[in-house]
Amino acid sequence: MSRIGERRLTLPNGVTAMIEKNEFKVKGPKGELSYTFSDLIDVQIEENVVLTKQKKPSKRANVMQGTTNSLINNMIIGVSDGFSKGLEAVGVGYRFSVAGNKITVSAGYSHPIIVEVPTGLSVTSESNTEITIHGIDKQKVSEFAANIRKIREPEPYKGKGIRYKGEYVRRKEGKKAA
Repeated sequence: MSRIGERRLTLPNGVTAMIEKNEFKVKGPKGELSYTFSDLIDVQIEENVVLTKQKKPSKRANVMQGTTNSLINNMIIGVSDGFSKGLEAVGVGYRFSVAGNKITVSAGYSHPIIVEVPTGLSVTSESNTEITIHGIDKQKVSEFAANIRKIREPEPYKGKGIRYKGEYVRRKEGKKAA
């Protein structure tokens, strides 16, 4: 039996949820999100508490119950508080420049790379080497941050590249180790 799926999710003040057939919709101060869940799962709302249950117990239903519960929890957190992910550029000449809905990334290539910010996300620049991505959809925020990081991943010898804030990059010694 899924232990994550048995969690009782409490709706904070200002957040409303509703279910139409197999679609869960949640609305809060930051925006509105919806998710279409599996036919194997039954989602119920009772007095500001969201419950996920299996219609007919099976291994697949057990997996989907935990997944559905986690996704609904992320939606509730997203519309009430929102999500953010920080990136930092480490290296000589590595920097970010945010202008409107475009980010210009200078990451050691012969040309700057221009990335367009998807709808529903916003990017703020704390300095020319640090940016923070904000949004209500956890998956969109994380995916966009991963795509920017992929432009120049941190390398293990000098640690140069684009990394998440607080990310530890394991360093290698290089030739002097021999």
